[in-house]
This record gives sequence, structure tokens and C-alpha cells, in this order.
Amino acid sequence: MKKSLFLSMCIAMMFSSVHAGTVKVYAAASLNNAVTKISRIYQAQHPQTKIISVFGASSALAKQIEAGASSDLYFSADQDWMNYLVQKKLINSSSVHPILLNQLVAISPKHLNIHFKPQSSFNFVQSFKGYVCTGQMESVPAGKYAKQSLTKLNWLNGLKGRIVGADDVRSALAFVERGECEVGIVYKTDALISRKVKVIGTFPANSHSPIVYPLALTRQGAQNKEAVQFEQFIQKSAQAKAIFQKYGFRLNP
Repeated sequence: MKKSLFLSMCIAMMFSSVHAGTVKVYAAASLNNAVTKISRIYQAQHPQTKIISVFGASSALAKQIEAGASSDLYFSADQDWMNYLVQKKLINSSSVHPILLNQLVAISPKHLNIHFKPQSSFNFVQSFKGYVCTGQMESVPAGKYAKQSLTKLNWLNGLKGRIVGADDVRSALAFVERGECEVGIVYKTDALISRKVKVIGTFPANSHSPIVYPLALTRQGAQNKEAVQFEQFIQKSAQAKAIFQKYGFRLNP
């Protein structure tokens, strides 16, 4: 009897394993908390589906996908890297949906009292003594937006030698949390999840390109039924929208 029960359980486990669907999501580091929460909710509702999330700089993730990494969904922090994968024919342009918006802010450790005014006339360079951390300015979306704003406000040249380019925006946040940088330039959503930093100012929306987060199925994901269903859940469900808003994202109309 025990042997029969054991065999039945093994068969059930094999059946479950064969039919379980895996969805691999490559998402910008700033989406970590929101996508992780959404994935847990979805998996609770669809126990046969396993969501595997990989977080990092949108640039690094796009390069990994280009190099052949297995991925079903790509969730970028800017349109440029999404366009890059469309041009490489790894994503169909018709599957791209710009669903979220964000803001660029300046942060500092909570114990510091650094003044900030988003005006060219403000002497930002002398408002603090140490380094300013953001994403790598030539590739990481947060760094690209930061470079645009610093250039627009005529602050970039004065900060030469004092800018630390991190591998992704969460790494930049961590530098400021540890006090290794007195100022950070990150997304509003990153600042909101930390108890160790405070927002000292918001960069004007017209000082950088719109911070848009596009979501898309990869060529591989388009053939994965579970990936298609999860993409729809992220894009359209009230639960996912509420979570994004909870973490400070704005929904793209």
C-alpha cells in the first residue's frame, strides 16, 4: 500500500513538473520590489507557473539577451535599450508597451543637510563636498538621465572627477546609504524604498528625456503561453497597477 502511494506521488510530481511553466523576466533594477511582489501574487494564483526574475541595469540585461540568455520578458527603464533589442530582431516592435513613468531625484544620507535647487543659477557643485553617485552615464538609464539633467542645468563640467558611475541605480542608492557618496541621482521610486536617504530635490521633467518603462515579450517569450499570460497580468491587472503605484511609479496613460 505504501509502495503504491509512493509511486502515485512520484507520478504526480513528474506530471506537475512536466506541465509547470517557467517565465524568465529580465527587469530594470529599479523594478525589483514591484516585480517581485507582482510575481508572488501571480504565482499564488497560478501555482503551475514559476516566475524567475533577473534584475540589473537595462543596458546589461539587453546585452545578455543579445548574447543568447534565455528570457521571456524584458522590462526596461528606458526606451533606448528596448529599441536596441527591437533592432536586433530579438523583440517584435508590436509587443512593446510603455506602461510606467518615473521621476529623477537627488538624494543624500538623512543626517546631511544639503541644499538643492533645480536651477542653473544654483551652485550645486559647492552645495556638498563629496561624490555624487548615479548609474554609469553612457549606458545605465538612470545615469543617462542624470547626465542630461546635469548638462541642461550647466552642472556637469563642475562635477568632473566627483561623479561615481554605478553598475545600476540600486548600486548608486546603496553608495549613498553607506555614506560613500554625499549625493545620489536616482529614481523617485528608489528613494522611497530606503529609510537611510532623503530626497533633497527633483530634477525638472524638461531637463531629461521622459522616464518611460516599456515592457515586451521577447521572441522566445512570444512562444511561451505562460509568459504571454504573465505579461498581460503585469500590463493590465488592477493588482499589478496598484503595486506599481504603491512603490511610487506612475501609470502611463
